[in-house]
Amino acid sequence: MSDVFHEAESNTHKLATLTLGKAPRRDLLPLLLEHLPEENIAHFGLLDGLSAADIEQRYGPVAGEKVTMTHMEDGSFVILSAAKVEASLQKLINKLEAEGFENILVLCAGEYKNLKTSSAVLLDAYRMLPPLVNAITDGHQVGVMVARKEYLGEQGYKWQSLSSRPCFAVANPWVKHDDELIDAALQLQEQGADVVVLDCLGYQQRHRDFLQKLLGIPVLLSNVLLAGLAAELVA
Repeated sequence: MSDVFHEAESNTHKLATLTLGKAPRRDLLPLLLEHLPEENIAHFGLLDGLSAADIEQRYGPVAGEKVTMTHMEDGSFVILSAAKVEASLQKLINKLEAEGFENILVLCAGEYKNLKTSSAVLLDAYRMLPPLVNAITDGHQVGVMVARKEYLGEQGYKWQSLSSRPCFAVANPWVKHDDELIDAALQLQEQGADVVVLDCLGYQQRHRDFLQKLLGIPVLLSNVLLAGLAAELVA
């Protein structure tokens, strides 16, 4: 019992990051390390240690049910059952709380309405980003860029709290060339966007800098906003 207590005590001032894929999220880690020492961050992923067959058996969707997707390090995407993912996320959150983590950052683009904690602060990208972006961009026309067309279906609902309806475009952040990025950015600008939000954890600082120079308008990077908020809580 004393070992469990000391383990929980040692985790009190750490940030636990939780991803659908395999941890750590190498695209977000450098941004977190700008604000926090590495020893203050612990990483967990639902697919850690699982083979492709394990993933299919545990999270494979059945016909007609709502699905979610996650990006793998080899560049592929895995389609998962949203209900099974949400149930496993909650189990892992409960486990992390029991181990003493007081701040848990969920790095998932999809909406999981039923996730909760007993006392820890739950930082959910889906719930945090729209009100934060609204506060920053109030009065401006927002253009939202996402990684895949499959994500477009729920974007209207996700961003409904914005003061004006946003416009959307798609560009894959994991390809080596910037052709898609340029096309998507120009589409957003043609639709009247005077602020662009890169709404995928795969977009990096280089994407933001490139687009801001190309368009001459502010470009917000969702993972920078999340990393800053998370660091404020743990620092």
